Amino acid sequence: MKIKHETITYRDELNDEFAFDSITPRKIGKDYVYVYKSLFKKFTRFFWYRLVAFPPAKIYLVLFQHHKIVNKHLIARNARKTGCFIYGNHTHNMNDALIPTMVSFPKSVHVIVHPNNISMPVLGRITPSLGAIPLPDDRESTKNFMDCIDYRIKEKKCLCIYPEAHIWPYYTKIRPFTSLSFRYPVQYNVPSFCFVNTYQKRRFSKMPKVVTYVEGPFWPDTSLSPKEQREDLRNRIYETMCRLAEHSNVELIKYVKATPE
Repeated sequence: MKIKHETITYRDELNDEFAFDSITPRKIGKDYVYVYKSLFKKFTRFFWYRLVAFPPAKIYLVLFQHHKIVNKHLIARNARKTGCFIYGNHTHNMNDALIPTMVSFPKSVHVIVHPNNISMPVLGRITPSLGAIPLPDDRESTKNFMDCIDYRIKEKKCLCIYPEAHIWPYYTKIRPFTSLSFRYPVQYNVPSFCFVNTYQKRRFSKMPKVVTYVEGPFWPDTSLSPKEQREDLRNRIYETMCRLAEHSNVELIKYVKATPE
């Protein structure tokens, strides 16, 4: 991701988007197929995900981002026999597509994404095989979306969610987010994990290295009502992510809140 701005002015931490792309998203309606169960489609998933995408993604992250993961073992150790949800901060269009695969390895991961991610002219045809699950646009597609989540959890896969929802390039703090996406681990009573990508100084370069910190597992507190479980889980993960974000020590873009008119 190129740095196009030294300073960005924002108004709404929950809804402002700074991805700076011009993709027109396709409509995700009832005809969109979320899960293909044929052997051929399972092969294409393995082919694109493990054989084609994984090796260059690893090379790119190590060589160009000087990427390192702290506590990488937590997901593999604590979600070996179950599906899980992982929550991350949303600060880089390329890294955020690649890092969940590295964080969850050797477990396979699927990422819940904006429809933009499957709407690109060429890559958009491949991203579903890489694990992209686009958000639905209507009631019929919402049912298919939820059936997909259910299917992947029963497969004991990882599902990655960016609860901040919008990309803020190189942002070094954690933005507020709602508890809406935390209903999934409560519904399925599976563990959650969080990861925070931080930007840290390099000795001989102005560009930072990316260090990813992983924490978890976080389990729903079943002594609470479902709504309270969702809020409690959101709060524990949010507080942990805020703590992990303090490891960032490079600010490439300064974010300034607009003065109310």
